[in-house]
Amino acid sequence: MNEHVRDLQAVIAVTPLTPVIGAEVAGLDLARRLAPATLAALRAALLDYKVLFFRDQEITTEQHLDFARAFGELEIHPFAPHKPGYPEVLALTHDRQSRGRENTWHSDVTWREKPSLGSILHALEVPEVGGDTLFADMGAAYEGLSETMKEKIEDKVAVHDFAYFRNGMRKAGKSEEEIAAFDRAYPMVEHPIVRTHPETGVKSLYVNAAFTKHIVGVDKAESDALLRHLYAQAAIPEYQCRFRWRAHSLAFWDNRSSQHYAVSDYWPAVRRMERVTIIGDRPY
Repeated sequence: MNEHVRDLQAVIAVTPLTPVIGAEVAGLDLARRLAPATLAALRAALLDYKVLFFRDQEITTEQHLDFARAFGELEIHPFAPHKPGYPEVLALTHDRQSRGRENTWHSDVTWREKPSLGSILHALEVPEVGGDTLFADMGAAYEGLSETMKEKIEDKVAVHDFAYFRNGMRKAGKSEEEIAAFDRAYPMVEHPIVRTHPETGVKSLYVNAAFTKHIVGVDKAESDALLRHLYAQAAIPEYQCRFRWRAHSLAFWDNRSSQHYAVSDYWPAVRRMERVTIIGDRPY
């Protein structure tokens, strides 16, 4: 942690969860408009810890949106269900009729040309036990690779696609014509396997099992084997933290340097969340 970051973080109370990723922030009321120095401190902490957690934040939807907008322009997800009247707010509810489906290591919306900077998830209703979310530091995951593997993937790019959502649209009865329109609006994109963070300069792995299809210029068997090896890095406990939700907890993660996994072990209990996502830039 550099001296500038340390000075900024002195403005807020931050308690790390692990040596590599995750920290709880105490003493802030996110229902109130935060001072510029506090926002700068939070951004510095986000870059350092990759995901920040806040407890006991009984905020309205408007306050959730205001907090997120302090960090950038918000995106509208073209496929996932949104809260009525709030197109920027994803409504993520699982219950007896809808099992959790986010139990794959992933970064959000990597099928976009400009994937998100980060997401802010607000827990409205959670199971008595279960439904935790794990986060992995993909910079640490990259550094943990052998030098041979680093050389092998250097300068390679991979194709990302929204196949997960396309399959969901088919199950929901969308016509092939409607799906083709989405394909035209959101064509497959290529991103580097090793991404350089635009603010910190740190290199991290930028492939995920949910949205990455294949490595460009590599035959299928080798591409599949390489991707399996790289996907598995997120599952190494030394690169992770685990967050147990309570009602009105928030998580704010840096989508450029982390992956997450929502544990789906709570059926038939209810897990009801709302997510707001900040637009990012094109990976390089």
